[in-house]
Formats: sequence, structure tokens, C-alpha cells
Amino acid sequence: MTSPTAPEEMHAISADTRHTVEDVLEYARRRALYEDVPLDKPMTPRDLERLASGSITPEGIGSRRAIALFENVLAPACVSTDHPGYLSFIPSAPSKASLAFDVVVSASAIYGGSWVEGAGAVFAENEVLHWLAKEFGLPAGAGGVFVQGGTIGNLSALVTARDAARRRAADEGRATPPRWVVVCSAEAHSSIASAAAVMDVDVATAEVDANGRLHGDAVARVLDEHGDAVFAVVATGGTTNFGIVDDIASVGALARERGIWFHVDGAYGLAAMLVESMRPVFAGVELADSVIVDPHKWLFAPFDACALIYREPALALSAHTQKAEYLDTLTGKPDWNPSDLAVQLTRRARGLPMWFSLATHGTDQYRATIEYGIDLARRIADEIESREGLTLVRDPQLSVVVFRREGWTLADYEAWSSRLLEEQHAFVVPSSHAGEPVLRFAIISPLTTFELLTAILDTLD
Repeated sequence: MTSPTAPEEMHAISADTRHTVEDVLEYARRRALYEDVPLDKPMTPRDLERLASGSITPEGIGSRRAIALFENVLAPACVSTDHPGYLSFIPSAPSKASLAFDVVVSASAIYGGSWVEGAGAVFAENEVLHWLAKEFGLPAGAGGVFVQGGTIGNLSALVTARDAARRRAADEGRATPPRWVVVCSAEAHSSIASAAAVMDVDVATAEVDANGRLHGDAVARVLDEHGDAVFAVVATGGTTNFGIVDDIASVGALARERGIWFHVDGAYGLAAMLVESMRPVFAGVELADSVIVDPHKWLFAPFDACALIYREPALALSAHTQKAEYLDTLTGKPDWNPSDLAVQLTRRARGLPMWFSLATHGTDQYRATIEYGIDLARRIADEIESREGLTLVRDPQLSVVVFRREGWTLADYEAWSSRLLEEQHAFVVPSSHAGEPVLRFAIISPLTTFELLTAILDTLD
């Protein structure tokens, strides 16, 4: 490729830019429509340096060579989180509609931070947020924003909670404590501790019961110990390791009785509330001052999207609205500006892929697809219990199944896991519980089948 001869070379509509767009979109079409998604696996830094170094040059290598390098070297060095055999951590299983529309979002150059710049996109995102808020039992007027992920969602909610506590203390003529405290269980997601570290506040953990669930009475003991220093209580709507749902109702009732902000971290599991039979498990979510759920997990959207919803969005505005002369035209108006509701300013309209998929397929399809994962988890748990040498650690509540291979050490699990990935069979990494190595299936994709899971179990013999 020759050196650019004009400043507009990269942006002008020319033969070169047409070829670039066509090459990229053709690859995106092939990848989105793979009937047999490759699992792939990581490569060593040395191998990647040997095969992929030298792509950044003064003259450029051209779109054909660049997309070929990505397709043939870089992409195969990334494990496909949408593969049916990707069962580690929490997988992602974006619908084809959401994947396709994510391309549209990027191609449309939409800024999703303010109403004046992205009204149509913000309106569509709010349609999804309002639907979720209603499903969770939150009142009319609840609303929020799509942020990067659960960590930013939890951080933003807790920043709002502390700001509200500060304002309330000032209104009541009380001094603020020397150290603020957030209360959660020891099973809470690591992002709560991470958010606390960023905010320079303390975390006080409440004991869970034998099933790993947090209850109001345990929280009450911690609140009695820390008093007015507590600015928020966090319950979990589906832990990452086991899929355990706290006793949200008792924790929420206590928080409301004490006048403390109640946050529900449902990043993974709260999507299960869309299934009618699962609603009783999540009783109490309607008491929350804020909730999060990640569409890039069990709501079939691509990375990255966390839906953060507030009972009273005005409290988030007070905590997060940035002030600057160049922003004066945006602030102080009734417009719904997503950037005023979380720790962010610049923002892509990351909720649009879910909006498009939800609008395309309808809510009934979403409910059925989520229910499939719950039913499959229960079915494979029964299968594990029936097999000699395998032990179920706990009955699954959502779609995470944790079990052990009797007599195996961590080294045995790791060797098995590496072999499974090397053979491109599945991606299942060991976890741990109470200091013991275990295995877990995290089931999200409706393309994950009972037959695939039993075939994986067969390799444990």
C-alpha cells in the first residue's frame, strides 16, 4: 500500500476504503454464521510474536493482509466464549441478531452519552431498561443505564448509595463517619471488594448459611456492630461460583427498616427472574434501590453490557453528573443523559444490540431460552449423581453445576482441563470450594446439549 497522500485518505469514500469495509463485513458475516463455531485456544507469547509481529508499519499492510492476520492467527488464539462447550467462568451466548446489530452500532457512529446527541439510541435502550425494571418489580419511574460490566455497575451503584447517605446525614445534621462501610456476604462477587477499594471504604461481611445464602438476621448483626457507618447492603442474585441466590427478601426488608441503601448484584443470575417458576427465588428484588444484570451473560447480548437500574434515578444524577463549561449545554435540563447515571462520560450505545435482539425475537423467546439452561443444569446434575466416582457438591439453583471427581487432585483437574481444550472438546477449568478443587459447568448457551455434557463427563473416567 502506498503512503497516504492526503489527510482524508482513511475517511474518504474511495476504492481502498470500500474494499476495507467489504473485507471486514465479509469476515463478520462468516464468523456470525459459523454453523460449527471453533473453540480455539490461547497461544504462547513467543508463538504470537513469531506469527503476528510486524503488523504496525509506517505504510500500513492493507486491509486484506490485516484481516487475514486476524482470521488466521489472532482470532484462533482467543477462546470462543460463544462455543457450546465453553462452560467456564460465565460464558457469553449472544443471539445472531444481537451480534449483527453490534456491527450496526459501530458503523453508525452513535454517541450514547447524552439525549441531544443520541436520542433515538437512548430511547431504545430505555425501552429495555424499563422492561427489565418492570420484570424486577421496581416502580414506575425506575430507570438507569447500560455500562461496561458488573464491576462498573456495582461501583456506580455504590457511589450513588454513599452520596445519598452523605446528603441524608447533612440534612439530619449528623457528622459523617470516619470510615464508610458496605455490607455483603463472603460469597459476594469480587467486584464489591474492588469497588470498595476504589471508593476507599470498608467491607464488612455477614455470615452465610450452610447453603451459602445470606439472610437478614446475619446482616442485622453486622449492622448493629457498625451502626451509621453502613451506607449500603448488597445481596447477590446468583453467585458466580455456584449460582446461589441470597434470601433477598429478608435482607431487603432489613435494609429498608434501617433506612440503608439496598443493592442487588444480579450480574449473572437475575436474568432467571424472567422465568415464571423462578420468581419466588428472587422475592425481595422489588425492594432494591439499585440492581444490576449483565445482558452479555444470560440475556444473549455481545460483550460488553451491564444494565444498571435505580429505583430513583435522580439520586444517581446527583452523584454522577459531571460539571464542566463545555457540558453546560447538557446539564441542568430534563433530558435523560446516560452519562449522568454512572462512572463514565464517553459511552457507546452498548444496550442497542440487546434492544434489537429483544425487539426481533420477543420476550417469550428470552424466557424460554433462559428456562432451557435451568432445566439442563438440573438434568445434568441428576446424571452426575448417578455416575460412580462423581459427586455433586450442591444441587443447582440456577444454571451452574458444581461437582467433583473423587480422588483427583488439582493437578489432575488441570491436566484434564488442558487436554480437553487441546483436543477442542470443551473449555472447563477447575474452580474451588472450601479449599477443595472442584469442577463446574456454567450453562448459558441454548446450543449446549445434554449429549455434549455427558460426553465431557465420559472423559472423567
